[in-house]
Amino acid sequence: MKIRFDLTALAATTLSLLAGTALAQDKTLTINSFGGAYETAHRKCVITPFEKETGATTRVVTAYSADAFAQVRAQKAAPQFDVIHFSGGQEIVAASEGLLAAIDAAKVPNLADLYPVAKAGLAKGEGPVYSIAAIGLVYNSQSLPKAPTSWKDLLDPKVSNKLVLTDISNGYGMLGFLMINRVAGGDLKNIQPGLDAVKKLLTGGAIVVTTSPEIQREFAQNGATIAPYASDYAYTLTKANLPVKFAQGVEGTPASFITANLVANRPNQALALKFIDMSLSESAQACFANELRYSPTNAKAKLAPDVAATVAYGAASMQNLFRFDAPTIEANRASWVERWSKTIAR
Repeated sequence: MKIRFDLTALAATTLSLLAGTALAQDKTLTINSFGGAYETAHRKCVITPFEKETGATTRVVTAYSADAFAQVRAQKAAPQFDVIHFSGGQEIVAASEGLLAAIDAAKVPNLADLYPVAKAGLAKGEGPVYSIAAIGLVYNSQSLPKAPTSWKDLLDPKVSNKLVLTDISNGYGMLGFLMINRVAGGDLKNIQPGLDAVKKLLTGGAIVVTTSPEIQREFAQNGATIAPYASDYAYTLTKANLPVKFAQGVEGTPASFITANLVANRPNQALALKFIDMSLSESAQACFANELRYSPTNAKAKLAPDVAATVAYGAASMQNLFRFDAPTIEANRASWVERWSKTIAR
């Protein structure tokens, strides 16, 4: 009887330990974030409130979209991430490859308050858009007291010698170039009109930079007047005490959609869905707008007038946003960059 008692006790202890391990796993979530100021805001707006509300622990891996996608693809059978964030449209490919799990809208209540554009991909298995970086016209309000209103304003020879373009190896630079290509008469099947326009602009004195800090240097030190870039970086320049404002072109506003995606083949999807839901909340999205000037996708998010004036905000602005076809961009990126490099070479 003693042996049987010990075996029974051992079995009970083992089950208890297993249950405890499972519970610990259920209370730990692994996500990616994008580092720097973004990750600081991510913690303030979503991660810390989520941990306080649920008692969970969030393991944050700094990984930008392309690297995060590569990791999820490589780890398909046993992924490490529970929630994966993308800003370059990678969720479209990830969903098509079965790397993401479909989201049950009934388990994510805040989905009901999103603008339609933010949840357009749910039926395909893509995660919802919780923040948007709008790409528009960043300009010096002292040099250009009249705000630009059209992407065609970039083609005006009067501003060429004070125009800053960003290399298309930069995601924001790519979107800005594709808008120049569009107003020059091109489309995703034909980027030559855009390349011809860029060549003419460079002849007129425009310059090309590669990184965001270089844009700040041009505005701060070299008298830059205008640049096609993102609303969040315009805010960075204003924080540096530069007289910079952000305007949307009447032809439309391309945008970098930041999505929160449920990774397939993970055991704690219920907790992951709670995290995604918090990312979509009014408070989280208002927080992102305040901290980084990202546009909220929750129609109920309330922004102060000074914040609202610097982002795409409200139903009308959301209708003006659009997304270039991400799979087409990815399929052509290498050849486009090669053609761009030849165009800007001097």
